[in-house]
Order: sequence, then C-alpha cells, then structure tokens
Amino acid sequence: MENQQKTGAFKIRGASYKISQLTKQQLQNGVITASAGNHAQGVALAAAKRGGAATIYMPERTPEAKVSATKAYGATIVKTGGSFQEAYEAARAEQATTNKMFIHPFDDIDVMAGQGTIAIEMLEQNPNLQTILVPIGGGGLISGIAFAAKWRKPSIQIIGVQAERASATYNRFYGINQKSLQQVDTIADGIAVKQPGIATFPYIQRYVDTIITVTETDIANAMLYMLERHKSLVEGAGATALAGLLAHHRHINTHNIGIVISGGNMDVSKLPMIQQLKEQPKIIQYA
Repeated sequence: MENQQKTGAFKIRGASYKISQLTKQQLQNGVITASAGNHAQGVALAAAKRGGAATIYMPERTPEAKVSATKAYGATIVKTGGSFQEAYEAARAEQATTNKMFIHPFDDIDVMAGQGTIAIEMLEQNPNLQTILVPIGGGGLISGIAFAAKWRKPSIQIIGVQAERASATYNRFYGINQKSLQQVDTIADGIAVKQPGIATFPYIQRYVDTIITVTETDIANAMLYMLERHKSLVEGAGATALAGLLAHHRHINTHNIGIVISGGNMDVSKLPMIQQLKEQPKIIQYA
C-alpha cells in the first residue's frame, strides 16, 4: 500500500536513496527532474530534508493535487508539454546549462535500488508469496522489485501491468514495436510514458516473467473497488496492478499473490469521470 507513504506514492524510496548518495557540493547546486507528480513529490521532500533546492518540470495536465503537494515541499514547479517526455526534454535542456543534478524518475540504478526495497519488505511480511504484480511506466519500480525479489526468492513470478493506452514496455518486451509511442492517453497518468527506460529495460527483459495490459475500464473498476471495498483512495497508476489481477486472474496460476498499490495522489475532481468509465452491469433480456 504505497499510497500510504508520506508523499502518497512509492517514489519517495528511489528519490531518497538517490539524493542520499549526493555530495554536499551537488546538493548546494540543487537538483532537477521531470515528473507527472509522484516522483516530483519524492524529490522535493528528499531534497528538502537534506537542505537542497529542487526544480521540477511537470506536464501541463498534471493533476492539481500533485502540483500543490510538490510546491508544499518547497520545490520550484515548471509546467510544460503534454506528457512526461516533453517535460523531461525541457528539464534536461535546463540541466545542460546549469550544475544541477538530474534525478531521473526511473532510469537510474540508485533510483531502481530504492524502489526494490518494496520487494524485500513484501517477502519479509509474507515469505510464501508466489507472484508479485507491479505497474509499469518507465520501469524503475518493476526493475528494482524484480531484481530484489528474484535475488531473495528465485522461484517467484513477476508480472508487469501496463495501461493499453501507454503500452511501450509491453510492445518492446514482446517485439511488437521497437519505437516509442507517439501519444499516450490514460487515466493512469503516473505511468503514461512513451518509451521504456534505457537502464531499466534490460532488467525487465531478464527478471520479469510476463507483462499484461489493462483497459481504461479495468483501471476504473480497480480504483472504485479500492475506494468502495477498502476505503482507500488510489490513483489510476496505483490501481493498475490490481486491475491486472481482476482482469486476468484466470491466467495467473498461483494463489499467494502480492500486489503493489503504487500511489494514491488522485485529483478527486476526476471521480465522476472514473465512475463513467466503470463497467456497467450487463442487462439480461429474457424471451
């Protein structure tokens, strides 16, 4: 339940570990990153705790809840572009002209290592886990989890879950399309990434067993299930792994399954739209 983290998502793990590795001089120069929101909050808080300044580039359509929370941790926000990729390119352009340290949201070994602590904790809590379902955006979360989980328990199965409308890693994993996506449009905005990470994908190829995709309706159903049954607010990306279980459970041949609920920073004004996406009960007509 990473939605219950201090910043509302797992990203605080990788950001904290990465920033803990920086020198005093690097911290004085400041850090910079691009994020759809959750990594932004993690970097902002981790930098503030060590006395460093953070600049965050965010897509223009980032939910206001994530923007406000990031500002509250003391970061400078720059909103630009329609997706993570445009924000990333703008952040890199600024970083190239300054001495700021770029903290990549997923394509960094230290960030991946920080995210991998989730797998260690899950297996400590339940050593009998046979499968872990993990959402995939750029791949930082699943690469860290897959490596750590297989190191701890080689027999464990790792299943990645992507939104159908942002399936770049799924496509490359199965050799469907090696190019980056031209457009991503999903309620799982936290994993709306156009191309897999360069550092993360080799770990995914080696340690992830299967990748599946879910529809927007699948994700909406999972979000509402968590809200109605478990009284827990979960964002689209955070509900994607659960959506994978609910939609594909007949094809998962294990019983002890762990699911990563990766984040809960949802704009509650979007709830009516989520409810509209929810699958409607089928009407049975009798002759």
